[in-house]
Amino acid sequence: MKRIGILTSGGDAPGMNAAIRAVVLAAHHHHIEVVGFYHGFNGLVCEEHIAMAEPLTLVKVNSIIHLGGTILKSARCQLMHEEKGLKIAAKTLNEHDIDGLIVIGGDGSFSGLLALKQHWSGRMIGIPGTIDNDLDGTDYTIGFATAVNTGIEAIDKIRDTADAFERIFIVELMGRHSGHITFNVGIACAAEQVLSFENFPVDDQQVRLLQLANEIKAAQKNRHGSYIIVIAENLWPGGAFELAKQLNKQADIECTACLLGHIQRGGSPIAKDRILATKMGVAAVQAIISGESNVMVAEKNNAMHLIALDEAIKHQKLVSKQLIDAQQNILALTAQTQC
Repeated sequence: MKRIGILTSGGDAPGMNAAIRAVVLAAHHHHIEVVGFYHGFNGLVCEEHIAMAEPLTLVKVNSIIHLGGTILKSARCQLMHEEKGLKIAAKTLNEHDIDGLIVIGGDGSFSGLLALKQHWSGRMIGIPGTIDNDLDGTDYTIGFATAVNTGIEAIDKIRDTADAFERIFIVELMGRHSGHITFNVGIACAAEQVLSFENFPVDDQQVRLLQLANEIKAAQKNRHGSYIIVIAENLWPGGAFELAKQLNKQADIECTACLLGHIQRGGSPIAKDRILATKMGVAAVQAIISGESNVMVAEKNNAMHLIALDEAIKHQKLVSKQLIDAQQNILALTAQTQC
């Protein structure tokens, strides 16, 4: 093992730079060169691929652990869904004498690795970097803790305005089709309602709208203060703005919708993400040296493990049942009966 390639792919997540740094430091310790490919898999398939790659030295990564985003940039690459793109990527890796490839990203990025193995024989390791926390086999993914913290800080500020005007706010949180961010942020912010895939399936939109309207009206009786609803993106057709519009039109409930959006992806990673990223970066290099391939580095019960890539992307990881039960059976009831 003489040279490792590394890239970041898909949505950026706070802590990706910390993982890049750890990979470079661990590889240097074992006298292995690291080549960084820019703009995700585009760095492998772009015709100007020579300009899309750069050796990563200790100096290059010396002061990046605290930075959000990724110094290697990120992107989604449509060409990796085609046979032509996969062959170009394999050719690029061979031309750069890459013995092993480490990809930091989510399920789409790992699917790209699985497709690439049909055309390239090098060792491939995935590092879970996504704020959605939706990869199987690992307790947490890089960026999740910071995204939750960012959501908490934002909603705490929204709460001040909501309290001052006794308003109802609907705050939409990221997560794609996962409720991990929504539930964790909602409970940490003492939201009166947490609406996510796990507890509020929109199987009958009209019934769900009536249910929500009745709960809001019941809670608002004799209440002087704010009412915060956090909702997972992609849950309600049209999102938070459409839900607010329908509540106003059909139940005469005035709501203010707020989308936190990409603010949840940015910012300096908190300590938990920096430490997790560092452990995973080191473990990824150790796995490649040990001859492992087509696996994702994971942390389970404070110990590092390797999970097959095809197992990691099955999306069977659920929000903690204890969180769901606490919100449904205790916290929501408490919020609705307070005056």
